[in-house]
Amino acid sequence: MSHASAIKHRSEMLRLARDFFTKRGLIETDVGALVKCPPNDSNIDCIATDQDQNYLHTSPEYAMKRLLSIGVGDCYFLGHVYRKNEQGHLHSPEFTMAEWYRVGFSFEKMIEETCDFISLFLGDLPVEVISYRKAFSDFAGINYSTTSLHELQKMTQSTWDRQTCLTYLLSHVIEPKLGKSRLTVLTDYPPDEAALACTKQKDGELVAERFEIYHEGVELCNGYHELNDAIELRRRFEKKNEERQKENKEPYPIDEPFLASLKTLPDCCGVALGFDRVLMLKQKSKSIQDVLPLA
Repeated sequence: MSHASAIKHRSEMLRLARDFFTKRGLIETDVGALVKCPPNDSNIDCIATDQDQNYLHTSPEYAMKRLLSIGVGDCYFLGHVYRKNEQGHLHSPEFTMAEWYRVGFSFEKMIEETCDFISLFLGDLPVEVISYRKAFSDFAGINYSTTSLHELQKMTQSTWDRQTCLTYLLSHVIEPKLGKSRLTVLTDYPPDEAALACTKQKDGELVAERFEIYHEGVELCNGYHELNDAIELRRRFEKKNEERQKENKEPYPIDEPFLASLKTLPDCCGVALGFDRVLMLKQKSKSIQDVLPLA
């Protein structure tokens, strides 16, 4: 495909995405890219813009949830987000994200709709759902919760802490094996990996209502049953900042207006999807650079 053809194809795919959301009754949100308090994740670094400590957003999540809290209802974002130090065949410091929220949707229904969205571009594919625990058992050969730190360090040839070892095994051993000729939905994450998701008891253990979907070893999205407990989220943010400081990274300010808005955040599910990765797989390319304009 020529570069000009790729640009035209991308335009058509963006139209299809917007049509998908419009037909399902979602409104498009146009939130600003410049923020004072970026989403707090020890694994994601933000691009600072000036000495006033403004940042380019890594996700529209906080802004969209504030809109949900004032009654906007089902909504989506389709636009650019920015992340520092991300470069490679699956990464770019600037990329297109599709993020949407559904009020009153069950966790299972959100997974189904996300698979529908992906199938719009990749065609109908079998869908399998696998738990975090089973993925570690099937593809890494361990029980993630009982394997000793010594054994994890031996497997990763490292001196890392437990969570870093598990994260490495997930990304380097397990993820490449997921979604072969299908969509694989990874669910039931451990509480330490809940991020902004609710937790619940399932089969005698506490798990996070979080999912990720993979195709051909590529992570496409990350979704949650959204937590609206401001006290618990503050605790998680503070823990993430502690982790950042241990790694000699800059801690990020906590978004107080966002936490305050959670009092009126309706019960909802949300998902953030890497649109360029979906287009890359659709075009059977090896790198998202092949689908980025003027990359």
